[in-house]
Order: sequence, then C-alpha cells, then structure tokens
Amino acid sequence: MSTALASPSQPDCSPEEWAVRVELAAAYRLVALHGWDDLIFTHLSARVPDSDHFLINPYGLLFEEITASSLVKIDVEGNKVDASPHPVNAAGFTIHSALHMNRSDAHCVVHLHTVQGQAVSAQPAGLLPITQTALQIHGEVAYHDFEGIAEDLAERERIVRDLGDRNALILRNHGTLTVGETVSDAWLRMYMLERACEAQIAAQAGGALLDAPAEAAEKTAAIAQAGLPIIGRKLAWPALLRRLDRIDPSYRD
Repeated sequence: MSTALASPSQPDCSPEEWAVRVELAAAYRLVALHGWDDLIFTHLSARVPDSDHFLINPYGLLFEEITASSLVKIDVEGNKVDASPHPVNAAGFTIHSALHMNRSDAHCVVHLHTVQGQAVSAQPAGLLPITQTALQIHGEVAYHDFEGIAEDLAERERIVRDLGDRNALILRNHGTLTVGETVSDAWLRMYMLERACEAQIAAQAGGALLDAPAEAAEKTAAIAQAGLPIIGRKLAWPALLRRLDRIDPSYRD
C-alpha cells in the first residue's frame, strides 16, 4: 500500500525535468528508508535542467510521502515558480541555494540531521580516517562552523568558501551535506559519509582507535572517487531504485 499523500497531477514539464523529479523523489524515499529523515526537516534539492530553478520538498510532507509530482519548483531565493498546493521552507533553502548558485556541478544537494552525523559534527577532529568507508569520503570532506539556524542569506558566501571544490561538508554542531553532478552521486556520497560517521561513533565506544596506513588511505580514496560515477550511477543506484519499486513505487507518481 502506498504511503504517499495524494499528489497534484503531473506538472507540465520537459521529459528532462520529469526524470530529475523521479530521481529526487526516490532520494527522499531512500533517506526515509535508511532512517536518516528528521520528521519534515532537512532538505534535498536538485537543479531543473537548463534553468536557474530547483526542485525541493513540499514542506510538511514526510519524506516517505514525497512523489515526483509533489516536488516544488523554486528560484534561488526559495520562491515558488509554479503553482503548488504545498508550502516551501524558504529559510531552509539558504544552504542549498548557496551551492546551486556558485557550483555549476552541484546539480543535487543533500542535507541531513542524523544522530551520527550530528555527533561527528560536534567532535573537534571531525571525520576520522579509521574505516574503509571513511577513507572513501575523507578527502572530500570540508567543514563549516555553526552560525545558528541558517536564515541569514549572508551565510551563503561562507558556506561556498568553506566547501571550496570538495563534495561533502560537515556543518559543525549541525549535520552533514553532500553535492553531486547527479542525484545518485550526491546520495551515494551521503551514504558513505553517514556510514563512516556511524562506524566512528561505534568505534569510539570501544576504546583506542587505529588510523589506516597513509598509503592505503590514499589508494582507497583515489579508487572511490574514480569509481563513483561508474559503480554508483550504473550499478548501486539502479539497484536502489529496484528496491524502492518493490516496496512502494508511488515515488514515481
């Protein structure tokens, strides 16, 4: 049985936009499936192809309820572009808009508030190079100091500066964020980052920690960064979509 609320009819949009809508809706459902959602809070966003507009969640829906049709199209200030029965959290788009506006390759932005992500964000050393999963993402991680709830548009400049050319950001005392050229890239980077954070918190409960050898760490990072577009887009992401389709394909509506 579908968990989704009734969605508006399919919007009048290009096939390219519809494809992104389906991918982003799938990403929301996968966040919920992995237990990473925070009620109706946090956001995933994606750029509408060949435009300055973006898709984001309808504020008030649980992630398990989001469908391709219910996603809301907004501009860089968080204002709705097309008619939608759903509100959007414009203040919550501050972080996303900073990266969409200033990183041409940031077609998708994923931001979470998981327990493990928040826990690592509160540790001075941040993500530690202690597991294979951590090493796959470690070299891509940057840090941004906490400035309170992100309602100040002036913070966007500092977020962009702190991320630089990396693809993952630990927001100190806040949570985690990843970007990608595709929805699958951003989601799979987040998967690695969240798994690494989860393993770190578990390992710290067990006593002394062992850093991976430097040479092995560099080798692991290089292989992971080179393989993501191939393994992620062609193998892991299609497998995840098949899983969603078995559980509840209504994200495609």
